[in-house]
Amino acid sequence: MMASAVLDACPEGQKNQGNFLDAPRLEKGVTRFWLIRHALVEQNARAMMYGTMDVPLCPDSLVAQQPMYEALARRLPSDALWFVTPLSRTRRTAQAIQNAGYGERPLTVEPGFLEQELGEWQGLPHAEFPKKLEHEPHYFWPLSGEERPPGGENMVDVCRRVGHTLSTLAAHHAKRDMVVVSHGGAIRAALAHALNIDADTALHFSIQNLSLTILECHDGVWRVVTANELPGI
Repeated sequence: MMASAVLDACPEGQKNQGNFLDAPRLEKGVTRFWLIRHALVEQNARAMMYGTMDVPLCPDSLVAQQPMYEALARRLPSDALWFVTPLSRTRRTAQAIQNAGYGERPLTVEPGFLEQELGEWQGLPHAEFPKKLEHEPHYFWPLSGEERPPGGENMVDVCRRVGHTLSTLAAHHAKRDMVVVSHGGAIRAALAHALNIDADTALHFSIQNLSLTILECHDGVWRVVTANELPGI
C-alpha cells in the first residue's frame, strides 16, 4: 500500500497526535520555512572570502546539477511564498528551481537572510585570511562566532539578525509555507534560533549548496524537521 493511502486510511483524529511529526507528508496550515542554500558560485569566487559580495554562480554546476533543481521543484510546496536575498546568486538559484518544474512565482527580497558581512576582509584570498584573525578560527568556519571583521558582523550578529527575520515573517505569514533561498551562514543562524543554541555550536552544522533545511514555528515554539537534506541524492 502506498504511504499516502496509509495516511488517508487513518481516522482524522489519528493524523496528528498533538504536535508529533510521524506522518509521511507534512501537515498543511503550519508556519514552515523551507531554507535552501544557493548553488555553487564560480571558481574564482571560491578562492576568496566573498561574504556578501555579489559573485556569480558556476555555469557548469547549473547544468550538471539540473536533477537537484528538479528534485527541489518536486519537494517544495506548490503554494509557498518565495524569498531571496539582495544577492543575485540566491535569485538565480530560485529561478533555476522554478524553471525546473515548480513554475514561476514572485520573489520577495529579504535582506535579513543575507550571508555574514565580512567588512574589510571581504575579497581576501583564503591563504591571507587567518593572519587577520584575533581569535582561533572555528573548526568548521573560517572564523569563530565571536570574531567581528572591521566594518562587518560576527556570527552572533548574524544569528540575532536572522532570528529576528524568522520571527517577523512567522508572525506576518502565520500558517504559510515560505521558501527562502539564502546562504550557508544565514541558514546555520536560523538553526541557532530554532534550537536556542549559540553561534559556535550552530557552526557545527554542515549546510551544502542546494541543500534543504526545514523549520517550523508552532505558537512561537520552533522545530527542526530536516537539516542539510540534499535533493535527488
